[in-house]
Amino acid sequence: MAKVLWHVSMSLDGFIAGVGDDMGWMAGYALPEASAPDIVQRIGALVIGGRTYSLARTDAGRPYGGAFSGPMFVPTREDPQSAAPGFTFVREGLAAALELASSAAGEKDVVVFGAKTAARCMDMDLIDELLVHVLPVLLGDGVRMFEHRGGTLHRLERIGLSSGPDVVDLRYRVHR
Repeated sequence: MAKVLWHVSMSLDGFIAGVGDDMGWMAGYALPEASAPDIVQRIGALVIGGRTYSLARTDAGRPYGGAFSGPMFVPTREDPQSAAPGFTFVREGLAAALELASSAAGEKDVVVFGAKTAARCMDMDLIDELLVHVLPVLLGDGVRMFEHRGGTLHRLERIGLSSGPDVVDLRYRVHR
């Protein structure tokens, strides 16, 4: 069965996108050699939130710079026929989108993109692991990696740590 992975790059002050969903601040940073070569090869499907979909459906915003070409599922209320090529709209909800993605991924990972979508997955106990690339940038404002009003405690177990010249990779297993 596919593992569900929240894979994200984050500024040192906890933001995954800048103001106005700006992602340009991530350009030019090299991932640690321990994680870089096979990340995309281990991904079988993506589950993408609505805001992230609006960015990812353009050529400039394609996931992994266009290196990933597999199935992408978007939980939404939109008409499934209106999905951009390469994307599948799932009207039955987030759990159904993850089920479809897991089936499509086979033995490979399902990656969740989008802060709100990933937070909902965390609250539904649907995330197995987190892989966070911490970049040496302070943004000061933007989209937080995890923001949950009222708070929910999620215990994590570190299962990996590597660093490169620019980026530190943190990998965690989610405790259920």
